[in-house]
Amino acid sequence: MDLFPAIPLSEWRDSKETLHRFTQIVGKIRLANSARRNHWWNVPFHVSGRGVTTRPMGGTDGNPLFTMDFDFVDHHLTVSSLDGSTASFPLAGQSVASFYRETLAALDGVGVAVTVAHPRPYGLPGAQRPFAEDTEHASYDPFWVNRHWQVLSQVSLVLEEFASGFAGKTSPVHLFWHSYDIAVTRFSDRFVELGASVDPVTREAYSREVISSGFWFGDDASPRPAFYAYAAPEPDGLTGHPLRPAAARWAERGMSRLAVLDYDEVRGSANPRETVLDFYASLYRTAAGLAGWDIERQSCPGGITDPLARGQA
Repeated sequence: MDLFPAIPLSEWRDSKETLHRFTQIVGKIRLANSARRNHWWNVPFHVSGRGVTTRPMGGTDGNPLFTMDFDFVDHHLTVSSLDGSTASFPLAGQSVASFYRETLAALDGVGVAVTVAHPRPYGLPGAQRPFAEDTEHASYDPFWVNRHWQVLSQVSLVLEEFASGFAGKTSPVHLFWHSYDIAVTRFSDRFVELGASVDPVTREAYSREVISSGFWFGDDASPRPAFYAYAAPEPDGLTGHPLRPAAARWAERGMSRLAVLDYDEVRGSANPRETVLDFYASLYRTAAGLAGWDIERQSCPGGITDPLARGQA
């Protein structure tokens, strides 16, 4: 299989819109049934050997421990509890409304009682329409959904490799269901005061200086899949520095600016993996340098912090 196979948004846009809403339903269940972690690390999904997983959760309010897994090989959602009980149903052929009903029924089948707060999409068109009433989004092409998981799996490992070079506080590599992008974030220990006018989700996410690296599949605003990186808050003068490779560019995204590298540019490069790592590293070193991070002290070549082992590597 090619590293970074083709995944043009035009080929699976309808399936992506449906799948995105499926994942938001499960994500809101994860949000309500996991112990809160700093910067919302408890909320995202992780890539698994067959799809994506919530990881174990629950164990409170009378519920058993349970896990919810999207299988993008056989195309099922499976709910599993700690006692071995499972309930599963197919993803293909579901509207958002029927997926919502089937999900609640599967949870009930393994003894999990949940209430989905705000049971409607977040940050998507039609955000006022409840999941239970959405029969419009009902596309699911197994080929392209499986292909998107292949891409997620490969990007995830590149992000893990990039993460290994930093010895400071760093997030897991995780998939954000609200925006459907996969990312890893490096943190400094410097507090950021965002003020009461900023929503609490953003205040928690950006309560420290961060430099993030990730990938998204494209959307209406940016219809091409791309790798991205950014710093928050953005150091003065950041966008005046050149990015690597030369095909990388700056893009406006809401109130922020992202360094963006087109996925297909990477696919056409001589060494796609090294191209992505170089892109992430170029943004990180420039942003961290301008922000005054101690780059050398936080360096962790090959994931090794032990100075004796590093000398022997």
